[in-house]
Amino acid sequence: MLIEFRFKNYRSFRDDATLSMEATGLGTFKNCLIAYNSMNLLPSVAIYGKNGGGKSNVIRAFWLAVQFIKNAQRTQHENAKIPVIPFALNDYSKDKPTEFEFIFTREGIKYWYFFSATKEKVYKEYLYHAPKGQKALVFNRENQSFNFTEDKAKRKLISETVAQNQLFFSMACTMNDAVCVNAMKWFRELIYFSRDYSDIPKQLLDYCNDANMLQAISEYAKAADFGIESMKFEIDSKEIKDDLNFPENIPEGVKVALTQFMNILSETSNNSETQLRMNEIKASSKHQGIDSNGETKLYNLELADESDGTRKLMSLAPAIESVLSKGGLLIVDEIEKELHPMLVDFIVAKFQSKQTNPNGAQIIFTTHNTELMNMELLRKDQLYFADKDNDDGTSELYSISEFGTRTTENIRKGYLLGKYGATPNIEIEEVE
Repeated sequence: MLIEFRFKNYRSFRDDATLSMEATGLGTFKNCLIAYNSMNLLPSVAIYGKNGGGKSNVIRAFWLAVQFIKNAQRTQHENAKIPVIPFALNDYSKDKPTEFEFIFTREGIKYWYFFSATKEKVYKEYLYHAPKGQKALVFNRENQSFNFTEDKAKRKLISETVAQNQLFFSMACTMNDAVCVNAMKWFRELIYFSRDYSDIPKQLLDYCNDANMLQAISEYAKAADFGIESMKFEIDSKEIKDDLNFPENIPEGVKVALTQFMNILSETSNNSETQLRMNEIKASSKHQGIDSNGETKLYNLELADESDGTRKLMSLAPAIESVLSKGGLLIVDEIEKELHPMLVDFIVAKFQSKQTNPNGAQIIFTTHNTELMNMELLRKDQLYFADKDNDDGTSELYSISEFGTRTTENIRKGYLLGKYGATPNIEIEEVE
């Protein structure tokens, strides 16, 4: 579970920005909170803000840090640049490191992981853990100088392989450092990012042998469109054998690549017959209609004929269900894009309810949907704002908890009136 994410000097955020999932002492919706030791964690956080205010940069910062942490051991060759993007609207931030810090728990153990880097090198990096309740150092790095309190000999050997543009954390995982591997599993197995609906066919193939997931995708489709009675998924498998009789309509370039691949397989395989299976998937839905005799009948519609909202919710379904089943974290930018506000409520409610979220899953999302500010699903401490200063172009991230709002206060009305900032400064003409 995520406890806190902090970053600095990334895109429009020049200064520290902190997103905390620790709940305050509010008395509302206590049952939705996730208990961890002496603290309670939030299952959901909504980030609001005007266009260009920086809310999507919070998501980008999270995504960039996670991707770099997961892949630095293989992407960072000798001359590879570190993919940070520092604040650009002054003459000094570009030379300062970008910082990222994650405080999280996995299997009951709390971790603190931090790194700071420019495009050229990692300046600082550390990992702490608390397997017995007390915070203990795993490793600490200042430039190319490393400190360890445990497994010193092994970790010293690992440090000698770490280049200045690589993370010790990532490299240690390739060397099977147990503590680092356990911490890395949170980044690699429990964090999900939303995917565009163009990926639906690939996702369906990924889960073609998982009846429960296909059923979940079907249920989400029916939630998005009450006219859908059922979904049907067909896997069309074509085999390419060693005689290389390809299916029709395959581009020549693909044929050449497959031929080379088949030759390699035949040279390295002990099997006398090498087969490569090409899969295509067809998804269709059944909608109720009326035939010429005025009788009710079900008619098929292809996936491409469904609405953008239906496909969007179907595309989110695997990530939502995976996170809910594992107790992970889902990050969604512009959750209401192509979705009716009631469908956004449908998703958020899954995380807010212990019945559908028994494993402590969390969701962080950006949105313009002010209906969620009615406090019928979310608590006040689950509302964050990203706003940009027009004078120096810097964004800031802050919670409504920083305002002295009364329990009875109309948050939505106050936000639309500009009380909390993060709204467009526009003048609307009167209509006579």
